[in-house]
Amino acid sequence: MSRKMIALCLALILMLGLMSSFAEGEGVTVTDMYGREVTLTEPATRIVALTASDCEILCALGCEDALVGRGEYCDYPPSVLDKPSVQSGYETNIEQILALEPQLVLMSDMAQSIDQVNQLEANGVKVAVSNAQTIDEVYVSIAMIGKLMGKDAEAEELIGGMKAAFEEIAANSENSGKTVYFEVSPLQWGLWTAGKGTFMDELATMCGLTNAFADLDGWASISEEQVIARDPDYIVTIMMYYGEGPTPVEEILSREGWQDIKAVKNNAIFNADNNTVSRPGPRLKDAAEELFAFINSEAEALEPAA
Repeated sequence: MSRKMIALCLALILMLGLMSSFAEGEGVTVTDMYGREVTLTEPATRIVALTASDCEILCALGCEDALVGRGEYCDYPPSVLDKPSVQSGYETNIEQILALEPQLVLMSDMAQSIDQVNQLEANGVKVAVSNAQTIDEVYVSIAMIGKLMGKDAEAEELIGGMKAAFEEIAANSENSGKTVYFEVSPLQWGLWTAGKGTFMDELATMCGLTNAFADLDGWASISEEQVIARDPDYIVTIMMYYGEGPTPVEEILSREGWQDIKAVKNNAIFNADNNTVSRPGPRLKDAAEELFAFINSEAEALEPAA
């Protein structure tokens, strides 16, 4: 028998073995983003998603019916508001989660603790932890959740759609030499911004901009003086507006000492949708498209008349 035929037979035996083991109920095994091995006897059908981005991924994969509970900040798509909510974050309520009888809980390591993971698993509930800070890590989250749900093909399609949108934006963006400052937390709560190693930094690069705080790592606390000194060409704020008082853009325009910042002088301030641009999930594609549209509309407005 030729080597080619032997290799073909071995591949066939391996494939049949894998199909057989799955049929016998060996189930699904993934390594979550905390490095933990998570094994289910079958794709999950009852899930609690504590993190808004994980909830959005789950629904984008067509698995909303499997959602039996959500963290209180999970609000997209709007239909998930009909699902029971539980306390999440630092005040995660284990009893509320257990009462929903999930097979699987999806949580982030940003506001959850390993003690909470251990409590849930001690009660027979599997836990998968996500920790996406970059766009590539968002893809990892999508693939992980897709595998846990038996939705590998859907996950691949979702990732492919995001990649195609990002590639198109990058292809239509030239490095403008201009800078952007992302205001993740507003002045009244203490300024925070996005540094390198974040998906916001990647969105800036994708749109032909340089993050004004790309020298900082991750999500960073900054001062007014730092923003003024760096004099960004654009400001992106994710502050929500509730219909009273100045809008987020008006508030930034009125700040004492900010009048000479280029973005303020040119009114080049974008009030981005908070949830779209701040959640590491499928809607980062929408955030990129909205930022691209804003940057290009501003560029056109600043062009001198012919």
